[in-house]
Amino acid sequence: MMRKNNYSQTVRAASVGYIVQAMINTFAPLLFVTFQNIYYISLAQVSMLILVNFAAQIALDFFASCFADRIGYRKCIIAAHILSAAGTAGLAFLPELFASPFTGLVLAVVIYGAGGGLTEVLLTPIVQACPIKEKDKAVSMLHSFYCWGSVLIIGLSTVFFKAAGIDNWKLLAVLWAVLPIANAVYFAFVPVYELVPEQEKMHFGDLARSKVFWLLMLFMFCAGSCEMAIAQWASSFAEEGLHVSKEIGDLAGPCMFAVLKGLERLWYGRKGEKIPLWGFMMFCSVLCAVCYLVIGLSSSAVIALIVCAVAGFSTGVMWPGTFAAAGEVLPKGGTALFGMLALAGDLGCGAGPAITGAVSFAMNDNLQSGFLFGTIFAVLMITGLLMLKGMQKRSCQ
Repeated sequence: MMRKNNYSQTVRAASVGYIVQAMINTFAPLLFVTFQNIYYISLAQVSMLILVNFAAQIALDFFASCFADRIGYRKCIIAAHILSAAGTAGLAFLPELFASPFTGLVLAVVIYGAGGGLTEVLLTPIVQACPIKEKDKAVSMLHSFYCWGSVLIIGLSTVFFKAAGIDNWKLLAVLWAVLPIANAVYFAFVPVYELVPEQEKMHFGDLARSKVFWLLMLFMFCAGSCEMAIAQWASSFAEEGLHVSKEIGDLAGPCMFAVLKGLERLWYGRKGEKIPLWGFMMFCSVLCAVCYLVIGLSSSAVIALIVCAVAGFSTGVMWPGTFAAAGEVLPKGGTALFGMLALAGDLGCGAGPAITGAVSFAMNDNLQSGFLFGTIFAVLMITGLLMLKGMQKRSCQ
């Protein structure tokens, strides 16, 4: 049996948990074009799958905020992994059980989306609760595993599709479902502690009265929107809008996006203490807006794909940077704080790709038009950061 004081095992389990989270958000988008071809669903219905995924995550974010402390982190995180496995494997089976395959796809997405919601809320506080040094660095490194997980899922899936053929995608869905089951077993044995003692935790009312809390919520919404609009649509954009093969589309689009996002998080996790967080987030937000404009306006496939990757770097700091800032300015927020931030982030994760898809559908399935509209999310992030700077200046006067 694992030693009860081996907290490094807890961090490792949480890191694998972020790979599972990456699987939830990355695997199905690789199959969007396949779903359209074999199940005859429209681009609008594909957009609905993205929205349903993050709607389920949002619902579980709120549930976890209210009840995770009562149920216990360990039980909740194990349940999250089981739901993730069931939903991912369900992609292969559930569409065949309904007269409308789209109904089965929606059900599978709801199941793994629920697992993703629980996972997102719990992993960061589980690591922060561990008695380890340099927790901010640990959290930054933890979030980088989402990126490496995305690269792993995209890369191995692409190799599988090339070797076995896209027609065998159902087998791969079942194989990927093994990962969360294995990590659920791992979490059953690692030490798990609560983040803040019950008597010291802030309640929802306390959080709601804080102006900083609402700015953090805005940051998370924008972070999710900016990140997932490209991550969810890059493969389809490369395949259909830029007329490249699926392999090149998957690797040059979402895979390189994840690589640069991961490298940025890894670099900032090691060197971040030398760089002001606000300034770096502002720089990245402006860079993100420029990337969206270039992707939306470029007529060159090469330039658009390169900028998709650069956009990964620009969004890398937004999510973990907001979490790190929240832990500093609201240290007693506990699960309620991280749950609400995850909820806002998932709202953005659902809204960004869904709005991008809806605008694209309205413009005759032109994804570039959707990306051009998506610039607004980066602009909102810039606006929020300027508001935060103004609040800090007034508090110092």
